[in-house]
Amino acid sequence: MVAVPAVVAADDDHDAKQNRKVEWQQLTPAQQDVLEPMREHWDQLPPGRQQALTRGAERWESMSPEQREHARQRVERWKDLPPEERERMKQRYERFKSLPPDEQERLREDFKRYRDLPPDKRQELRERWHEMSPEERERRREQRDQMKQDQGDPQNERDSDKHDDKKGKRDKDSDD
Repeated sequence: MVAVPAVVAADDDHDAKQNRKVEWQQLTPAQQDVLEPMREHWDQLPPGRQQALTRGAERWESMSPEQREHARQRVERWKDLPPEERERMKQRYERFKSLPPDEQERLREDFKRYRDLPPDKRQELRERWHEMSPEERERRREQRDQMKQDQGDPQNERDSDKHDDKKGKRDKDSDD
């Protein structure tokens, strides 16, 4: 059972990295420039937050000017949200991150399909969704999940084949 200690050691290494403070002087000049607004209280930030900000600064540096402008606009929209809405969005994000990876991927694909719809169709779907009661929304989710499960479940295909076989046998019997 060599694999178990290796996994534990990898987790310990990851945890140690998460708990390691990032000194301001360790940042590249480009990272310091991006993170300048945080400089005054950098030392008071938890190590995990420092590392997340450092990674964000690295991503920022790799972005095109258009991507940076888009990110700035998203930050401004975030700042303009009421605190309750920001909190609700944080909770939804945490719920999403707690989902299994395959479920996260399914949701990403669903969102991509939604985003690719024409604007008028997206508006129609939003309006229909907002008109639904919470119970109707839950039923709709369950129907969607069942439909997806039926489409991807080989057992359901076998059951469908059995149904077709029985139907064919009944049709043949009635011909006799």
